[in-house]
Amino acid sequence: MEIISYISAHWVEWIFSASTVILGYLYRQTAKKLKEEQRKNKAVADGVQCLLRESIVSNYNKYQERDFCPIYAKESIKKAYEAYHALGGNDVATQLYHTLLKMPEEPEEREEK
Repeated sequence: MEIISYISAHWVEWIFSASTVILGYLYRQTAKKLKEEQRKNKAVADGVQCLLRESIVSNYNKYQERDFCPIYAKESIKKAYEAYHALGGNDVATQLYHTLLKMPEEPEEREEK
């Protein structure tokens, strides 16, 4: 009988104690999942940034050999660079990007003899 009277007198404290434990557990699980998702998002962003950098470098090499960069290629490179820069990229690709934009858009006409 003493147990029943103790429980009936303190049931509110037991409910708050149990809910605190449950909420603490749920918070830890949610924080753990959030941290894992942030890690995955960072990895995806780094991968995309790397691919965009590679695209800029590849385009630079391609059009540097030709000595001109067509307007359609410049537009594509601008979009790639904007995304690359938004992901935090700001290294050698920036210099290559500016070099590409300064290139002529059509090949120079050469005189044939």
